[in-house]
Amino acid sequence: MSLAPTLATTRSGRHRPGLVLAIILTCQLMVVLDATIVNIALPRIKTALDFSAPSLSWVINAYTLTFGGLLLLGARSGDILGRRRTFGTGIALFTAASLAGGFATSSGWLLAARAAQGVGAAFAAPSALALLMVEFSEPRARTRAIGWYTAVSIGGSALGLIAGGLLTQWLSWRWVLFVNVPIGAVVVFFARASLPETARRAGRFDLTGAITSTLGMVSIVYGFVRAASDGWGDRGTVGAFVVGVLLLAGFVATEQRASDPITPLRLFADRNRASSYLARLLLVAGMYGMFFFLTQFLQNELGYSPIRAGLAFLPLTVALFSASQLSSRALAQVPPKVLMVGGLLLSTAGLVWLTGLSETSAYVDVLGPLLLFGTGNGLAFVPLTSASLAGVAPADAGAASGLVNVMQQVGGSLGLAVLVSVFGEASRSAARAAQRAPRAVDVARHAFIVGADRAFLVAALFLAATVLVIVVAIKPQARVPEPRPTLVEEVPEMLAS
Repeated sequence: MSLAPTLATTRSGRHRPGLVLAIILTCQLMVVLDATIVNIALPRIKTALDFSAPSLSWVINAYTLTFGGLLLLGARSGDILGRRRTFGTGIALFTAASLAGGFATSSGWLLAARAAQGVGAAFAAPSALALLMVEFSEPRARTRAIGWYTAVSIGGSALGLIAGGLLTQWLSWRWVLFVNVPIGAVVVFFARASLPETARRAGRFDLTGAITSTLGMVSIVYGFVRAASDGWGDRGTVGAFVVGVLLLAGFVATEQRASDPITPLRLFADRNRASSYLARLLLVAGMYGMFFFLTQFLQNELGYSPIRAGLAFLPLTVALFSASQLSSRALAQVPPKVLMVGGLLLSTAGLVWLTGLSETSAYVDVLGPLLLFGTGNGLAFVPLTSASLAGVAPADAGAASGLVNVMQQVGGSLGLAVLVSVFGEASRSAARAAQRAPRAVDVARHAFIVGADRAFLVAALFLAATVLVIVVAIKPQARVPEPRPTLVEEVPEMLAS
């Protein structure tokens, strides 16, 4: 994805930078908000559409897998077809899929709509950021625009949790999807008249690479989720893993031969960069699981309303935002590796703390882990992103920044699938033990607590592995004397999930 501000552009209306920025920020808010707004509604979606506990994770995974898997194809489409056209098409698909999902009467219907939302987001999000860079080429104006973009990216997650609670409690879970429809329609209307169009350039679509990578990850994730319900020896489970591995092997072979690969494999030749990609995948794998299980714990076990559950996550968001600002400033004095390791140790401690949740736990037992996790991730995210982008050739800048987001989406999907599998095995064992207990036990509640605690433990192991990767594989980097424009410009890409 090229972010060069020198691209030739044409305008289809009066030049209004404020309106252009508003359109782009609204798109970013929709994409970010949609990753969290559904979390709060999960318990009611589970009941309304008869999801099983393991299959409920697909409400999240259907979106993140298609979003992450097709993100680089969406960026390439903007280069070849024009950014405004790609942006408008992506938002239109996202909006239509939201409308369809709101009317879902079955689990399959909803999952298909969520997957379509991910496709739309994959095409809209990279074009939105590229259009921002084209429109705001003057350094001071660009800095202000990037500042707003970053604020929306961070604040959108918190807004999604709160908005999800309000809509679910006051209206219906369906409105966490319907809310996108009027907003998307307005964005499409004004985008056509106000956004600049970028010049097209010659190129090929690496459809084979995009399809094999996306379907390969879907198959692997399906294998983990199937194992949670049917066991590891189930033929469907084994078959899903075999198909997934074959598809991913085909993806690598395709990228080695493709003249215009969607993922240049040379990006993984640099030790620090490859290690930072792996570290991000492991970090987000633990993070998504925490949101998934903690949301259900707050509502099902503590009896929180959807609104109260959304507000319960605010301390994490405030800690994350504050620590990320501190980390950006500290890069001038503190080695990036120190910030990454120190931050991730705090996050790991937060997840270990959550493994002690029980039937008698209260919100105070959740608050401490949320603050530790938010602070730790905030300290680690910025230097980790810097390591992913350092030393990238200009021709590969778009693919490298896109891979940051891909690793985030794929890591979240894969991690959640693993943790759901762990949860399923642990909760089934706990339920059997509770049924044999001599005293009366609330079997369902006990099984959930035991399963969630085991999932938090494995999530903590993901973060511990992240620390190990950084300590062993990432070489110390030179200190950054001042916040660099390239770093500031790329951070929002990392936050787009």
